[in-house]
Parts: sequence; C-alpha cells; structure tokens
Amino acid sequence: MSLTGLFLCFFLLNHLYTNLLLYAPLFNPEDAGSSFNKASHEMVTSILVRTVEIVLFASIIFHVVQAIRLTLANRKARPVGYESGSKAKAGWISKNMGLTGSIILFFLIVHLYNFFLPYRITGEVGGDSGITLAKQVTLALANPVYSGLYVIGTLLMGMHLSHGLQSAFQTIGLNNKKYETILKAVGNGYAVLVTVGFISFPIMFYFNILGIADKIQ
Repeated sequence: MSLTGLFLCFFLLNHLYTNLLLYAPLFNPEDAGSSFNKASHEMVTSILVRTVEIVLFASIIFHVVQAIRLTLANRKARPVGYESGSKAKAGWISKNMGLTGSIILFFLIVHLYNFFLPYRITGEVGGDSGITLAKQVTLALANPVYSGLYVIGTLLMGMHLSHGLQSAFQTIGLNNKKYETILKAVGNGYAVLVTVGFISFPIMFYFNILGIADKIQ
C-alpha cells in the first residue's frame, strides 16, 4: 500500500505540472491553452505514458482494496476501541484516513467523468469536437458545485498526503529518530505544494482572476 501510495504521489506532481500549463496564456497571450492541449495530447499518444497510465489505474485500485483490507483486519484485531484518554492517541487525520480517502475517491470518479471520459472515451472533447480540453477545464470550473467539490477534495487530499507520506516512509523503513524531522518536513512540504497548486485552479478559473478563463479557447 505504501509503494502504490508513493507512486500516486509521483503521478500527482506530473499531473500538477501539466495543469500549470493552463496558466501559460497569462505570460503568452497567443497560447490560449495550446500548451496544455499539446501536453495532454502527447500523453495520450505516448506508449510510455499509456503504459504508466495502466499502472496508475492498477495502483489506485490496489491502494483502495488494500485500504479496505487493512481496515477490516485492524477492526478484527481490536473489535473494542481504545478507551478515552489512552496513551495510544492519534490525530484526526490519521484516525480518518479511510474517510478522507473515500471522499478523494469520489472526487476522482467525478474528475474522470468530467475529463477522462469525454476526452478519451466518448470524443466529446478534443479532436474534431470543437471543444479543446483546456476549454473543458474552464467550463467545468465555472460550475460552483464542481469547483466547490474540487476545493474540498484538494484540501482533504493534502491532509491525506501529509499523513500518508510519513506513514509510507515508516513502512519502508526510512523513518527513524535521525531522519524523523526531515521526513516529516518533506511530507508536509509536499502536501502543501500539491494542495496549493491544485486548489489554485478552481479559485483562478471560477472567479476568473486576471481574466484567465477568457484567455482559454
């Protein structure tokens, strides 16, 4: 579960980089979303990326299945919870990884429905459809319900990542007193970076800050 989680963390950085290309029109008015569309198209046509994509979906499924299996195993091992005031205390995030993970999974399904399905499966976006993928982003983020869900999903993802990364480091044997502070800083820093990066999209596009939505075609 830790290895699939670390792989998903790596994917998020790549996904964030691609999404940041949506801001290219702010620096080059002639771009109009072409950099983002080109990068997305290259990912679709690249055999390497398509292979990684298969591994990605397999990792997501395995990560979810393992989470359910471990949760059931933990409940079976301790059917009665710790008493209030027990020394075995844990923060809200660590105690609710299943909850945050479930909401993130729901958001991921909605996200795939809005972008992966029309772009990769039905052909309603991209190609000769007349609607570019970049334009589809602006249309989706103009919806207050989707933008609100995006913000909530991103915030919970940040919390999930912060604890998940530190747990992964511990699971694979990297966590010890010597590196504990550094690894904790890496986990929190990564979570903040990804959260701030992704949460900027619904804010920038929904409120059309700097007229970014108007620049996308």
